[in-house]
Amino acid sequence: MKLQRFALAAAAVGLISAAAVPATAATPSRPHSWADKAAQVAKPKTMAAAAEACVTTVVSPTAAGGVDAVDVTASRPVTSDPYEQIKFVGVRTSATWYAAANATGSQFYFYGLFLQGGNLYRHTTYLSNTKPPVATYKRIGSGWTSFKTIATSNYSVGTPRHAYLYGLNTNGSLYRYSMVGTGFKSLGPIPGFKGFKTMTVLSETATYDTLLMTTNAGALWTAHIPVAAGAKPVMKLIRSSGWSQYESLVVYTCGTRGGSLVVGVDHNTKTADLYGMSKANGSKTAFLNYGRIPGTFNGVSDVSMTSHYEQLVGE
Repeated sequence: MKLQRFALAAAAVGLISAAAVPATAATPSRPHSWADKAAQVAKPKTMAAAAEACVTTVVSPTAAGGVDAVDVTASRPVTSDPYEQIKFVGVRTSATWYAAANATGSQFYFYGLFLQGGNLYRHTTYLSNTKPPVATYKRIGSGWTSFKTIATSNYSVGTPRHAYLYGLNTNGSLYRYSMVGTGFKSLGPIPGFKGFKTMTVLSETATYDTLLMTTNAGALWTAHIPVAAGAKPVMKLIRSSGWSQYESLVVYTCGTRGGSLVVGVDHNTKTADLYGMSKANGSKTAFLNYGRIPGTFNGVSDVSMTSHYEQLVGE
């Protein structure tokens, strides 16, 4: 009976079909190596069966110069499957890790952006089935000391395509940069974000991006940001409290109706919680609390592992 109620609650937030009953013990088979994971997610995604439990991967760069990662399965109880730590550099905050492959499909790698001190870097982390991952780094620019956190969007499954870097600044503004090739074009500040604490991308479409954001006081908001230059964001309050403990948010699309898995990571206690969230609609947004994720989260920021083929559709 409890399992039935859980299945109906999951259906309510758009994660599974109403008839489906999620697994309670067994977890879906998945790779235990970074190379296998990249090969899996770098290919076009096939929609999972309605009754299949969703899996999100949380990547956690540390201040000491390592990167942890764990697969988290949306089941009762929540299960986690860690990967071996990658040797990296110490970071202050990071953005999404994207899986990709070379033209022949013979070399898989991850790439993404991170801040170290006041500098912005791009990493490319090469993967092999016979040796540990090898991370390389390229400095993009300076002047990032006042940025608290960054996030990237990447709409590439339709047209017009776009790729943006968002930076939340201590001056109370959100900055957006267009990624053109290996460079960045500033699109200027968006005021009105004083008191906001952390953010991640929730949706990426041809006409807008949506950020999921928290405030220092613990409120949870969406910021619907049109692609059109000069357009103002549309802010919607989802919850007025209850999110102050989290320094990182990680989002992954789950189900066929716009639902999302949301991982909230508390850096003070090194713990994380898993939630199911319906397609965002202000205060009408529904949540399902899956509970505490097993394991210790040692990262200074926690981000999603994804690819160009896995677009976020949470709003």
